[in-house]
Amino acid sequence: MNATAGTTPKITATKSALSRVAEIVAKDGKNIALRISVEGGGCSGFSYNFDLVNSQEENDFVIEGNGGKILIDEMSMIYMGGSEIDFVDELMGQAFQVNNPNAVASCGCGTSFSI
Repeated sequence: MNATAGTTPKITATKSALSRVAEIVAKDGKNIALRISVEGGGCSGFSYNFDLVNSQEENDFVIEGNGGKILIDEMSMIYMGGSEIDFVDELMGQAFQVNNPNAVASCGCGTSFSI
């Protein structure tokens, strides 16, 4: 369930996150994985983008387990090193969350952060 990139701290995913990806992909039928990327913008400077994809790129970092697959592009790894990807199911809703130790500030939306 772990991916590493040279000296970049590993990124992990919880069983809950990987299981939820597996459920979504199984219901969807045309995609194979969840891609998480970091893009400029958002309330705090950077934002996470979550997309279902039907192919894996050559330089993707892969986290697999519990039947699910999460892909992270090489550039996003720079901003996400040491993070844990989780899926939470709470009273206010369900969501994938990235617990990023590099983020010094985040927004109430849960997908925007700054470094």
